[in-house]
Amino acid sequence: MTAEDTYKTIIEPSEGIYTEKRSKFIAVALPVRTIDEIKTHLETYQKKYYDARHVCYAYMLGAMRKDFRANDNGEPSGTAGKPILGQINSNELTDILIIVVRYFGGIKLGTSGLIVAYKAAAAEAIATATIIEKTVDEEITVMFEYPFMNDIMRIVKEEEPEILSQTYDMDCSMTLRIRSSMMSKLRIRLEKVETARIVDNK
Repeated sequence: MTAEDTYKTIIEPSEGIYTEKRSKFIAVALPVRTIDEIKTHLETYQKKYYDARHVCYAYMLGAMRKDFRANDNGEPSGTAGKPILGQINSNELTDILIIVVRYFGGIKLGTSGLIVAYKAAAAEAIATATIIEKTVDEEITVMFEYPFMNDIMRIVKEEEPEILSQTYDMDCSMTLRIRSSMMSKLRIRLEKVETARIVDNK
């Protein structure tokens, strides 16, 4: 079981090809972050493979893996999108879109044949992908007065959050990013510094 604040995704696009009874299934796995990105990719691939019989897909978004969809694009219900989504799930991936393009070879595959083919094509695309584990991060901004800079910097050095931005005037501010499970410790330590005020970045 992975930690609560990590998730797996792919780094760059990857492809897989599966052939069954002269039908050709081209699968493309793409890293995505938003629904808009997904729509753009779908439009691109529908244009690119305009002559294909079906352009089916499934996607999963977000570290909690609650935002997902499967689309059969004219194939019998549950024979395309679902098996593609099933592969995303069994590999515990998110922020991913898998498109499977089918060129019909003249021989019907039947529903079970289609399920196997879409599943296999999606699995091929995932198999060639580079999968990485990312942490679920949170950001906070801490405001403090200049004389307390050293106290803040010491905490930053020890807790090792990423510094996203910083300003140094009479009133200083620093925006930090750290994985969710380590945020409360960082916050407690920063709050103990004199003059420090925490602003949540929602």
